[in-house]
Amino acid sequence: MANESKSNGIGIGMVLFIVFLVLKLTGTIDWSWWWVTSPLWIPFVAAGVILGIAGVIAIIIEYFSK
Repeated sequence: MANESKSNGIGIGMVLFIVFLVLKLTGTIDWSWWWVTSPLWIPFVAAGVILGIAGVIAIIIEYFSK
C-alpha cells in the first residue's frame, strides 16, 4: 500500500468554474457565459484535439508503411 494516492476532491477546473460563476453572478466580471463555463469544457476540447492529431499521425504512419 505504499505510494497509493486517491483524489476525491474537486479539481482546479471546478474551482475555477465556481470562482468565475460567483464573479459573474455578483456582477464583478462581465464575461460571456462561454468563458465562465470554459474550465468545464476546455479539457474535453483539448483531449479531442490531441486524439485527432494522434489519429492523423496514425493514419499517415499506416499510409506510408505500406
